[in-house]
Parts: sequence; C-alpha cells; structure tokens
Amino acid sequence: MLLDEIKARMFRAMKEKREVEKEILRVAIGEITTDAARPGRKGDDAEATAIVRRLQKSVEETLATVQDDAQRATLEQELGVLASLLPKALGLDELVAALAPAAEAIRAASGDGPATGIAMKHLKSQGVAADGKLVSEAVKRVRSG
Repeated sequence: MLLDEIKARMFRAMKEKREVEKEILRVAIGEITTDAARPGRKGDDAEATAIVRRLQKSVEETLATVQDDAQRATLEQELGVLASLLPKALGLDELVAALAPAAEAIRAASGDGPATGIAMKHLKSQGVAADGKLVSEAVKRVRSG
C-alpha cells in the first residue's frame, strides 16, 4: 500500500537525517490518515494518491509565489519527493498510442470536449494516470490524424 511505502520512506529519511523529505512525508501521512478516518472513505491507494497529488499542487502553488532562494530550493525538493510517490504519467506520444483503441470513438465525437471525455474514460479504464492538459493535446492529435 502507498501509505506503508510512505511510512517506510519517512523512517529511512529520519535515520539518514534528510529533514525536508522526512517532513513532507510526515505531512502526507497525516493527510492520508486523517482522510481515511472520515466516514465513507476507504483509505485505499487511489485516495492516498489523490491526496499526494493535492499536496503536490499546493506546493507548486506556493513555489510560484516564493522569492527566497532557500525556500524555493526546499519546495523544489518537496516536489521531487511527492512526485516520486506518484505513478509515472504518460507523455504526449505515449498517450496518443494508449488512445489508439478508442481513436474511432474520439474522432466520431461532436467536439474536442466530448472527445476528451471519451479519452479520459478510456484511460481511466486502463488504469493510466494522465494530465488533463496532455490528454486534451493527445485528443487533438488523434482527431487531426
């Protein structure tokens, strides 16, 4: 489970005195366990991954506003740790290839919006993690070619 992996990494970071990694992993563990305790939550890997993505987005937003070089370096290190916890997302060419089985339905859609919906549904059914903007670009490439 992702939570177990995060805990193991946090303990390794503590032993190796990697403070930034330890702290961001501690925050992730806290967020995941708090969320899992809420009614109606499963506490599974999908929810844990969503929380890590949310933390990643928060750190990215903070990084965009920070001027101090030391603080920027810390935030960039936190982003690296969080990114290492997430499944590798596909690039544009890989997405186009992954959408090949659904290409006919994507081309037949009435517009880019519905086509992107078809693509997202197809990718989700395949268990593929993908950035929405990249999926939109891949859909445009599929529809044009």
